[in-house]
Amino acid sequence: MSREPSELAGRLAREAEAVCRHYLSNGKRAGRYWVVGDINNTPGRSLFVRLQGSSKGRAGKWTDAATGEHGDLLDIIRQCRGLRDFREVAEEARRFLKLPRLEPQPAPKPIRSLAPAGSQEAARRLFAMSGSIEGTVVETYLQRRGIAHIHHGGSLRFHPRCYYRPDEHLPTETWPAMIACVTNLDGRITGAHRTWLDPDGFDRVRLGKAPIDTPRRAMGDLLGNAVRFGVVDDVLAAGEGIETMLSLRCVLPTLPMAAALSANHLSAMLLPAGLRRLYIARDADAAGDTVQVTLTQRAEGAGVEAIALSPRLGDFNEDLHIFGLEALRAALRLQLVPEDIVHFLHSSTVAAE
Repeated sequence: MSREPSELAGRLAREAEAVCRHYLSNGKRAGRYWVVGDINNTPGRSLFVRLQGSSKGRAGKWTDAATGEHGDLLDIIRQCRGLRDFREVAEEARRFLKLPRLEPQPAPKPIRSLAPAGSQEAARRLFAMSGSIEGTVVETYLQRRGIAHIHHGGSLRFHPRCYYRPDEHLPTETWPAMIACVTNLDGRITGAHRTWLDPDGFDRVRLGKAPIDTPRRAMGDLLGNAVRFGVVDDVLAAGEGIETMLSLRCVLPTLPMAAALSANHLSAMLLPAGLRRLYIARDADAAGDTVQVTLTQRAEGAGVEAIALSPRLGDFNEDLHIFGLEALRAALRLQLVPEDIVHFLHSSTVAAE
């Protein structure tokens, strides 16, 4: 009996499309995959089942882009039929495969629980199942925003079919997405930020983002945490947006940075122990003014020197995109502390090339 789960999974995998047509009837075939909304057979395009084995994975394996949950065809049978233990799942699988029934056995297979949507666990799984941004639409998107040198330090990944639900009344969709991991001060992933992208072209209004109502969404535990670029020693630059901080990294690639993802979260971002100087990369709006005051007070109360970095336009990505790399470098030279000019700015010319 100990080999039965793998043997049944293997038999089901050889009939993967037939299994999907029977248990996931609201889906459809798309190339080498069966695509459906979720493991409960909801219409949509979030969950995909591999129908053919290859170097990238075995037939019968599935992944849900919404939660990062994955499994095999036995899991699909269990969930779709609402079965409680492996004995029931095995009986149903053998019935489908027209195999003779076996006597019940006492050793059940543990039932995996699905990560709640929007949870820290779902965020970690989404980031884990995403891949490198190299040669993808993420790289193209950032380059078209003027970020030619993407110094992200492993904090960004690419997901080709990331789940998107407009609202609870509309069907799910999938779009390629830039996935950024949100971490706490210990480096543990507590959340993820998704930027859905347009795979077919570059819209000047949307700047390459997908044509959907909310192309940016975050999940998990964000308060106090951030998307981090580089390891902090005693100097840190912090701002709101990912593209804003990546723009600064084009000029200051060795300066550790953090993107808090919103003005409110930037105000509440936790400061690392041992921090000596904090650069606040503010946006040029009313929210940016408030953040600068609040975060400066918090930093100085903790004995940290706080210095504002101000863009010429709305934010530093606009400055980079409109004025170019050398103009941004010249503007920052006037705002950095002299010792940081020597330590970070002068070395950036070599690092960026």
